[in-house]
Amino acid sequence: MNPLAHLRQAGRRHAHLADAAIALAVLTATLLTAFAGRSGTTGGHGTTAIAAAALSCGVLAGRRRRPLVALGVSAAAAEVFLAESGGTSGVLILLAPLIALYTVADLVERRPGLILGSGAVAALALIHVVHGPALLGPQNLAFIALGGLAIAAGDSSRNRRAYLAEVERRAERAERERELDARRRIAEERLRIARDLHDAVGHQLALISVQSNVAGQALDRDPAAASEAIAHVKSASRKALGELRDTVTLLRQPGDPAAPTAIPAPGLDGLDELLASLRASGLGVGLRVDGTAVPLAPAADLTAYRVIQEALTNVYKHSRRRQARLTLSYDRQELRITVDDPGGDRAADEPSHADRPVPAGRHGIAGMRERVLALGGHFAAGPRPGGAFQVTADLPYQPLDLAPEPAP
Repeated sequence: MNPLAHLRQAGRRHAHLADAAIALAVLTATLLTAFAGRSGTTGGHGTTAIAAAALSCGVLAGRRRRPLVALGVSAAAAEVFLAESGGTSGVLILLAPLIALYTVADLVERRPGLILGSGAVAALALIHVVHGPALLGPQNLAFIALGGLAIAAGDSSRNRRAYLAEVERRAERAERERELDARRRIAEERLRIARDLHDAVGHQLALISVQSNVAGQALDRDPAAASEAIAHVKSASRKALGELRDTVTLLRQPGDPAAPTAIPAPGLDGLDELLASLRASGLGVGLRVDGTAVPLAPAADLTAYRVIQEALTNVYKHSRRRQARLTLSYDRQELRITVDDPGGDRAADEPSHADRPVPAGRHGIAGMRERVLALGGHFAAGPRPGGAFQVTADLPYQPLDLAPEPAP
């Protein structure tokens, strides 16, 4: 940092000391040029001139607190000094009102500051014309020019300060907006992870719950069925733990061991495995595909899988007949997913599940709806006549603005 920058920083830290130093420098320069080589400066006129010069320069020490007062007092005292000292040797005293004029243009509101500053310059120039003939001509024109420069410099300083303040405000606002956006993204990511955890682990836990109930009922009268149900519980619990581990690893802090994120998210290509798992657990699922299968965008593919998984899991938990129909209808622009629980009475040889409590939270349906609507699709779920229940979801192949733009 150069010495000038050091001086500027010191002046900002100790503004009043800097103002006092400026006042002392102007006073010293004025007295030296006005009375150097003269005799008899201790007379009445000399004493009055020195007092006026001291007053004109001294008020500069408080120019930041009272700029208008400093301008008025400094200008009046400077004119008294010029009148008492005689001649033009003490013209440097006019630096004091010029500095005060700069302060008015810098600190007073812009419009009043410009008006008052211009009026002060005009008034002083007129006084010089009337009472100071020695200051007429080039010196008076130079004073008017310097007054204009002082006003322009003060106005420029004000504009620069306002610009820097606006830049700082915008930077602070942008920083706050970035923090809010980061918090929003974190909240959205947490919600997404919670949905994935509910869809993935909830499906397996539902299987565990139902198979445990089957095993408990068949333990005495059908050990083979109980053993098969327990095997399903073991398999489902292993899958649930795997899903839980993969999801939780996403929440690790930077620097922790790498999470297994390379495992692709499930999609419709894993539908056969999902249906096989449900069928092995005792849910009869019929699959129908209408139209030609169209590849979905990754987000839509994951959502389609999760909707099917959650809807079939609900049928598995709550259906009387333990039957479901899954229909995938590929249209020109979207995929319609329909999951039907036919309802009706259960078969005579099926174990009773009527005493199993139904969860009251309905987080599964709410989660499916939020997933589908987030991609610009449509979702509906509700009962049908005869105790049936139906879930439908329409998913665009390319959600929202992810569709490629047409070629020009």
